Amino acid sequence: MRPARPAGPSGAALGVLCAAAVCAPVAAQQIPDPDFDATVASPAFPSGTGPHVLVDAAHQNFHTADGRYGAFAAVLRADGYRIGSGTRSLDAEALAGVDVLVIANPGMEGGASWALPTAPVFTEAEVATVRQWVEQGGALFLIADHMPAAGAAASLAAAFGVRFTNGYTFGPRDGSGIPGDRFTRADGTLRPHPITDGRHASERVDSIRTFTGQAFQLVAPADTLLRYGADAVTLLPVDAGAGTLDERTPRVPSPSWPHAVALEVGQGRAVLFGEAAAFSAQLAGPNRFPMGMNHPDAARNKQLLLNVLHWLSGLTG
Repeated sequence: MRPARPAGPSGAALGVLCAAAVCAPVAAQQIPDPDFDATVASPAFPSGTGPHVLVDAAHQNFHTADGRYGAFAAVLRADGYRIGSGTRSLDAEALAGVDVLVIANPGMEGGASWALPTAPVFTEAEVATVRQWVEQGGALFLIADHMPAAGAAASLAAAFGVRFTNGYTFGPRDGSGIPGDRFTRADGTLRPHPITDGRHASERVDSIRTFTGQAFQLVAPADTLLRYGADAVTLLPVDAGAGTLDERTPRVPSPSWPHAVALEVGQGRAVLFGEAAAFSAQLAGPNRFPMGMNHPDAARNKQLLLNVLHWLSGLTG
């Protein structure tokens, strides 16, 4: 389960956090929601004929097509995409025939260490290969949550001009009691873009919810899709193994820092997103809390996922 929201950026009692891998018993209770509706009213492609989407499963990924991203894969299949699981290093042969590469929360599963500093999970050769592949027309969807996923994926993000933050970003309480943050077009935290606008009015996204991730900074130009508000703060734990954040945890103000961006790279495209649960559909904890596209306040998250893939596939923009 994602961390409990702090009382506010002032640093008042933050309490104990249970993050995806810090509290293993809770993580084990994140199960797929069997009642999630993955259907798509008007599929972009006839069934099984769309672009090939490869979902990485070779880098200690917490979210994979056969696991916690089962709903993610189901939505894309319903839209006509062909889904595969990547179980090997990212080299030219592994990416041959792939249209969209999805990497979600690497470095968080399968014996991954939460000790600081977080070690990169991608080799220099893999980073160079993925960058070149995108420049030549590939499409990358890189999704990295709060620490340690942000640190594990930092080298790959840097190759695209994005500096990931290996911590936890929180906006102010919105009064709903729901973990995470709400981004809306009305308050400017959700930005106009072919991804958020969609191909027509029924695909327009005006509000989504994420479930506690990271904000990041831009080193190169990119289009911001989601950004935190004026009161956002990022907490930077110095002892990941403790599993706690409190008033002593170092923090930096993060007003308007991006939470999701899109950019064109040579002949290809990339989308980088700072939270992974938003595109899952899970039941978390002993009370089976809905977390992801199945949450009532995340009704447009599924459409945003489709819009991202449509843009990466060249259907929009």
